[in-house]
Amino acid sequence: MPRPITTVSRSHNPFSQDDLVRDVNGVPRYPEMPATLLDMLRRHVDVRPEAEAVVELGGDRLTYAQLWRRATRVAGGLRARGVERGDRVAVRYPAGTNWALAFWGTLMVGGIAVAVNTRSAQPEVDFVLDDAGVKVDLPADAPLPDGDPYVTTNLGPADVAALFYTSGTTGRPKGVPTTHEAFVTNAENLIRCLGIPREAGPHLRTLISVPLFHVTGCNAQFIVAAHLGGTSVIMPTLDLPQLAAALAEERISFVVTVPAVYSLLLRHPGFAGADVSGVRWLAYGGAPIAPSLVRAVKEAFPRATVINGYGMTETASLITVLPDRDATEHADSVGYAVPSVDLGVDPIGDDPLTGELVVRGVTVTTGYWRRPEATAETVVDGWLHTGDIVRVDKAGRVHIVDRIKDIINRGGENISSVEVEAVLLSAPGVADAAVLAVPDDVMGEKVGAVLYGDRAEIDVTDVIAHCRGRLADFKVPQYATVVTEALPRNAGGKLLKNRLRDQVRWDGPLR
Repeated sequence: MPRPITTVSRSHNPFSQDDLVRDVNGVPRYPEMPATLLDMLRRHVDVRPEAEAVVELGGDRLTYAQLWRRATRVAGGLRARGVERGDRVAVRYPAGTNWALAFWGTLMVGGIAVAVNTRSAQPEVDFVLDDAGVKVDLPADAPLPDGDPYVTTNLGPADVAALFYTSGTTGRPKGVPTTHEAFVTNAENLIRCLGIPREAGPHLRTLISVPLFHVTGCNAQFIVAAHLGGTSVIMPTLDLPQLAAALAEERISFVVTVPAVYSLLLRHPGFAGADVSGVRWLAYGGAPIAPSLVRAVKEAFPRATVINGYGMTETASLITVLPDRDATEHADSVGYAVPSVDLGVDPIGDDPLTGELVVRGVTVTTGYWRRPEATAETVVDGWLHTGDIVRVDKAGRVHIVDRIKDIINRGGENISSVEVEAVLLSAPGVADAAVLAVPDDVMGEKVGAVLYGDRAEIDVTDVIAHCRGRLADFKVPQYATVVTEALPRNAGGKLLKNRLRDQVRWDGPLR
């Protein structure tokens, strides 16, 4: 008989639930939120029409009034092409103002925006278009739809606003329906966990360097800025010199990216003289981060509140946040549950607080798009099973042990690839690292390390010695290779280990 779920206590959680109300099903909800994303956006159009809403670096700049007006014409153009409430529209523009207009225009016509990965190969795109049942496809080279202005009036919190697709690291990508309420609630969670004052909202300018087709760029930045009446400054592609320059030129106050980008940015010559005095809030996530990098980030951005965020496509972004107070001392943790999310552990051993993390809340999807079997496997008794093995400490902080599928079994000893990666990332010269299982006839599996950085700066012998001083002997990598191309990651910064396994060739054991 399966053991019951262990609910994670909030007794030490720093994020208050005081003004949340639990509904008849026990789900915590914010009672005073805009009903839909359109209601949220309209507030700022009415109050601050001439304030900048969206900026594309090297492209257009749109005020709230211009964004609303042009998006209503996109909605009218989609309506003329037969799009009705609930129809899916594929948004395949690069990150920028066209993407923003297509997104808002789709919502205004009552449709569902399908955020398609612009890096996908054509067969992968075709799969998503077919799986979503797309009514109108907007590829990168297509003009924006145009027609008589139109805005629907019959949307509610439970209506689906967008479909995001999972990265497909464990099979075919799955569509995740995200409701208007989930979008707004996730934005509110992030604002509260970062401690952004409401009066600072109109001055918030977030630099979006991660893709908008992923929940990090869209939900944790683009929607957060719109919720506060701030500005989304969008980079069409990641460019470190441009990123460094934009911090001052665009008066950026809020930055989100993955640890590997912070590591590269801090070492980039163009960053040395960059004016970062305006950066007040800074977040990272998607991968382990070394305490030394956290310290370097905090030193480089001395006025910024720094947090680590952990989430999934299935949860509209955030599940947990590690607050600034814990950022350095507990860098191996992803923090505490955000206000609207309940956490639980499905135990795998004697410790009730070690096992698979399960979550529930208004931001958590109730099921995959047209995938009843996958939904039944993932959502059980109202809890979404994340596939992440975690350990919850006495303070209620969550520590990711590993993905269930990425645990390495070396002669009966279970090894967390995440733990080993965290140690590798703290080694000299290592900008990024991945740990993979290497098949072995005797032990079953051994530990292999893929190291990314400048070959001249990485000495494998030194890296392994670094590991020996910090890991049990059986966890120390026995294979290692140095690569000069960035490790493959999805848009949220998570390693694509399936792809990496196909690419890596091991020369032989180190010992």
